Amino acid sequence: MRAVRERIPVVVQRNSRGRRAAVRGLWTSAEVVVTLGVVLLLLVAHQLWWTNRQARAGAAHTVQALQRDWAEPPPEPSPSVVPGEPADDSPAVSTGEEGEADGTAPAVTATAPRRSQAYAVIRIPRIGLTAPVAQGISRSGVLDKGYVGHYPGTAQPGASGNFALAAHRNTHGEPFRYINRLRRGDRVTVETRDAVYTYTVDKTLPQTGAGDGGVVAAVPRSNVKPYIGYRAAGSYVTLTTCTPEFTSRYRLVVWGKLTGVRER
Repeated sequence: MRAVRERIPVVVQRNSRGRRAAVRGLWTSAEVVVTLGVVLLLLVAHQLWWTNRQARAGAAHTVQALQRDWAEPPPEPSPSVVPGEPADDSPAVSTGEEGEADGTAPAVTATAPRRSQAYAVIRIPRIGLTAPVAQGISRSGVLDKGYVGHYPGTAQPGASGNFALAAHRNTHGEPFRYINRLRRGDRVTVETRDAVYTYTVDKTLPQTGAGDGGVVAAVPRSNVKPYIGYRAAGSYVTLTTCTPEFTSRYRLVVWGKLTGVRER
């Protein structure tokens, strides 16, 4: 009887150490990608949700504070003339319609607002906007608070010239997000301690360069597209914001004319 020869299987030991290192590397890379994705998602949520929530709450509180302040009797003005000295000729701005000889109401003068001071409330019924107006257009002091900023050097509400404003279109309350929906004839009201000024939307410039300073001139007219704008002096309001949405490459501009003044 022939003996059966058994074959002994040969087991080849592969390099498991290198395999484990590769697995660990892939796992670490996956963790890094997931972590970066979560961080990015949190940043987006902060910009698109939290900054809006925070800025809108702060802006609403400021509007309420202004209205409470206006309901109180104005403070007694401090003496500005010292006996034996010339009268104080510190700068003042006109906040009313000018002229007396032609029968129009005399101008109302007020001390210029301090930098970043909220001093007026803008309302645009078409887009459901109510927001404070503050002096200046700095990001940290004005725009990022959800305020509408007043371009320094331009007219004050109701005055002859151009009452020029800027605000965010996206994030930080985005007050001007929907000004592209404004149409000719829509109302823009600006309320101050002394009066409520009504402007009527008249023209829109859908896109112009960020450096187009003509849109905020006393007689607003685009330097980039000079066929859009005005040629005669008047009392104007200018609303400016970034376009397209989520970019700051160009500017969207809406203009209006003063059509009504109501004293408080």
